[in-house]
Amino acid sequence: MAVPRDVRVCVFGDSFVAGVGDPKALGWVGRVAARTPPSTGVALTAYPLGVRGEATEEVVVRMPLECAPRFARGDEHRVVLAPGVADAYRGVPVARSVAALEFGLSSVSVPVLVVGPPPVGDEAMVARIGDLDAAWADLCARCSIPYVATFGPLSAKASWQHARSDDGVHPDQTGYGLLAYLVLNGGWYSWLGVEPPRTPVKDRRVPRATS
Repeated sequence: MAVPRDVRVCVFGDSFVAGVGDPKALGWVGRVAARTPPSTGVALTAYPLGVRGEATEEVVVRMPLECAPRFARGDEHRVVLAPGVADAYRGVPVARSVAALEFGLSSVSVPVLVVGPPPVGDEAMVARIGDLDAAWADLCARCSIPYVATFGPLSAKASWQHARSDDGVHPDQTGYGLLAYLVLNGGWYSWLGVEPPRTPVKDRRVPRATS
């Protein structure tokens, strides 16, 4: 059996990357990592580097510094960029967010995957996120960067509208599960160059003692 590739992935973004609102504290990043076991041929180390409230231009500025120590070892290094919700919340113009993402894509020399922002917030915020999603998808297509759209698929899901934490904006456990599903089925495995796991990931919970 071949030795799994030691792959280190830095995932940059805002509070949605940090998993805010998830009672299990996994977020979508933890769930995606759990569905990428060594049986796929990858020994994955995923670093969720989300900062609550950061817009894209703030996220991309810190990327080189935060990647350096995490990429000091390993066979392969990769970056996932998944900001955007904070941009919409703060009213950052779409053109400015697109320029920031383009700068971020040009500042790294490793394979990059972009995960688009999901639809959250009031009607105006959802509209801003939709505009940003379309603009980012266009940029990634022009730059030949794989893009996982979450806005369209989740807009059509009634379950997403109810999958909210107490603050009414961040996803709850179910919502992060939906985000993870979209990432996993939106090109994650092909981006890593592996096949999806053939069997479910083992339940790692400690079994209860029997009396």
